[in-house]
Order: sequence, then C-alpha cells, then structure tokens
Amino acid sequence: MYLLGYDIGSSSVKASLVDAQTGKCVASAFYPDQEAEILAPQVGWAEQHPDMWWKYLKLATSEVLLKSKISSFEIKAIGISYQMHGLVCVNKNQEVLRPSIIWCDSRAVSIGEQAFNELGTEKCLSHLLNSPGNFTASKLAWVRQNEPQVYEQIDKIMLPGDYIAMRLSGEVRTTVSGLSEGMFWDFQENCLAKFLLDYYGIDANLIADIVPTFGEQGFITKVAAEELGLSEGTPITYRAGDQPNNALSLNVFNPGEIASTAGTSGVVYGVNGQIQYDKQSRVNTFAHVNHHPEQTRLGVLLCVNGTGILNSWIKRNVAPEGISYNDMNNLAAGIPIGSEGVSILPFGNGAERMLRNLEMGCVMHGIDFNRHRKEHIIRAAQEGIVFAFKYGIDIMEQMGMRLNKIHAGKANMFLSGVFRDTLAGVTGATIELYDTDGAAGAAKGAGMGAGIYKDNNEAFATLEKLQVIEPVATDMPVYQEAYDRWKNVLEKEI
Repeated sequence: MYLLGYDIGSSSVKASLVDAQTGKCVASAFYPDQEAEILAPQVGWAEQHPDMWWKYLKLATSEVLLKSKISSFEIKAIGISYQMHGLVCVNKNQEVLRPSIIWCDSRAVSIGEQAFNELGTEKCLSHLLNSPGNFTASKLAWVRQNEPQVYEQIDKIMLPGDYIAMRLSGEVRTTVSGLSEGMFWDFQENCLAKFLLDYYGIDANLIADIVPTFGEQGFITKVAAEELGLSEGTPITYRAGDQPNNALSLNVFNPGEIASTAGTSGVVYGVNGQIQYDKQSRVNTFAHVNHHPEQTRLGVLLCVNGTGILNSWIKRNVAPEGISYNDMNNLAAGIPIGSEGVSILPFGNGAERMLRNLEMGCVMHGIDFNRHRKEHIIRAAQEGIVFAFKYGIDIMEQMGMRLNKIHAGKANMFLSGVFRDTLAGVTGATIELYDTDGAAGAAKGAGMGAGIYKDNNEAFATLEKLQVIEPVATDMPVYQEAYDRWKNVLEKEI
C-alpha cells in the first residue's frame, strides 16, 4: 500500500512515493533538472503557465512509477503541496485564461496597500490577520482592473494546488487554509471575506467550493489516469501550501512548535493556538493544516529574504577561492561567538516584510582592519542570518507564541554547526533535524486524509530524526550579547 505526494514549486515539480506501512520514501523524481522558467513580461512581474506544472507532474509521475516498479492500483491516496499565493483563472470549460500570477509577482502591491488603508488597518488585521498585501485576492483585483476581458470570462479562480487537483479530478475545489493564504477568509466571521471581495468588486461565485484539508477532495478521472499511468478512482485526500506542508512534513501541528527552512530565503513557521495578529503586519498568519472552528491552529510565517543568498554571496566574493560550503563552516567555527565585534545585517535581497517592507540592503558593521579577517566576515554573516530569525521570532512571541522547539530538515544553512548552535543559543530552543521533503510530507498528509493513519503522530512515527542540538547554558549570555549588539545596529539603520 503506497501514498503519492506532489510538491508543485516554482522551480520544479516533485513526486514522492511513500510506503504507507514503513513510512519510507521508496521513489522520488523532480522536473525539470534546471529551474523552471518564470515569465517576466514587465519588471516586477512573475508568471508561469499552469500547463507547464502539469507537464512536469506527468514526467515526475512516470519516473516514480518506473523506479518503484509498483502497480498503480497499490497507490491508495494522493496529496498535493504547492507554491503559495498564485492565481489561476479558468473558464466554464476549465480552460486556463492567462498565465498564473505567482507568489513573487509584485504588480498588486499598491492595490493591496490601498485596500489596507481605505478599509482600515484594524478591520483587515482583525478579520484577515494580515494586510491584503500582494496576495491572491489583490492579484485578482489587478486582473479585474487591467484585463477586464479576461475577468469577464472567469468561472472560477484557484491556487496552484487547486489547479493540479482540478486536472486530476475534474473538480474545482479549495480549502480554508488555501483561502486564508489568498486573503479570502474572514477569521472573525468564519466564512469568505465578503468585505474585501465587495471592496474589490469581486463576485464571490468565482471562489471554488470548499473541502477539508484532510479528506476526500476528488477522484482521479479516466482521462487523468491515462495521462499519468495512475488508476482511475484514486482519491485525492490532502492539499496545502508549501509552508504549512513543510510544517506538516516535520510533524509540526501544535502551539509552540516551529518549523524552519533556510535556503535562498529563510522561513520560520510557528503554530499559534489563538487568533492573534501583529499590529504592524510584519509577519503573515494563515490557517494551518489542522485549523478548524473548534480548534484554532494558525501558522505564523516569518520570511527573511536574505538567508542562504547572503551565505552564497560570501562564498563567491569573500571566502578563499575554490573552497566548499563545508570548508566555510569550518573557518567560521574557528572564530569566537559574536565574531569579535563584527555584525552583519543580511537584508540585501529586496524588501523585508518584518522590517515593514524596508529595502535597506546588507550592512557590515564593526570591522577593524587590523584585527578582522575573512573568517570573521564568514561567521558574522551566518550569525547575522540567525539574528534576523531571532528578531522575527521576537515578533511572534509578542503575539503570544512560545518557542520551545525548532524542527527543520538537515539541509542548506542547517548543515552549518555555527548556524545551528547560534540559533539554539540565542533562542534557547532545542533544534531537531529530520530527513524529509515536501512531496513525502504531502504523501503522508494524504494517508491522514484517507484514514490510513489515525493522526499525525502515527503518520510521522517513522520520521527519521538525524540530529538534536541543545542550547549550551554557558554560551547563551554570549549569544545574547552578540544579538543585542546586532539589534542596536539594526535599530540605528531603520
């Protein structure tokens, strides 16, 4: 008995096949080998055609079935993870009307800001838990204002994962978690955010039917089964955006639990058990995968744009030529905590939401030409990234969240001992590193939705814990001193 998970990213589409009994991934594949194309018709725009996602999904599915050599009849459920905040528009024939406006497209920023100001910050934050911002609802408003001939043909709008589910099942459906990430959900009224739809002049009938995050969401049609080599009637039983799904993949479901990633950009995603929001809208809040009216579970998302991209910049421009990231980590480890006074603000990758959308650039402070070497800058960069995480975590704690434990995959910046130890030391949290990915997590989510697993603890009982990092009590004051110095530099800049 197997479970199939898909992860629909903007760079690639991944498929993973999981043995439901052992919990182990038996085969996985992703397409394309290089990053998928992102169209940019104008500066600040970012689009992808949904047909491209479907093409790559077919190729990944074919390879997974070939590698595993199993019969498609043995696949009992399908789960979907997807890039968040995208907009897909289809007509009555389920034909795509325009390329998807994806997460990193910024054309709707001014539309969201105007809505935030005219509707009122308190109204938006208390009901949406966010500013309307550059999210899916604002992107749809842009289409209505700028492409009325397209808008008039729209029968339903979807998120990227909803589109893939539609191609699989023929059904246009979505979830509360998905609606919340698009700013379509009113947490006070527990229904569609009619006040925002009315403000934008958007017909509520364009919103897809709502299904639970876990449970029957549709069945593979004969046409899709023939295209993919799957079995007709296989149920789709789970879908979620990539960050909630990453948390699920790391078995993060309850208040106080944190999931983190640290690739090009970095994310800290914590679960809150109360409906709360940041009054300055410096973090995003969405319905987590296990949120429902009787159980508040909100995912509070902090994104630091300047994470791995700073580390790679340091490797290219500062570190000795030709060394590996592991060599860099070893050089950093030879420098004392606090980098002997060097502080780096890692904000050189665009506007930072947690700094109220300030685009301040990267700042290096405290360099002494007679004392500091490349190794100090390498360490200060990694510490600066962690301190940016800590600054955001402080905002999350002001919202009533309590940080006890951080779950992460052992990849990217979490491969660095300096990064891991600094994060544990400055937050006081235990860090647990696991072997998992989004597609495998979506497969296990499908197992939960199909009733194969009774709960998340059973689904993730075999999740392999690779390493545990505990904060060292004697080092914590030293990390705090370095963070306070870093924070003083930041506050002078902003």
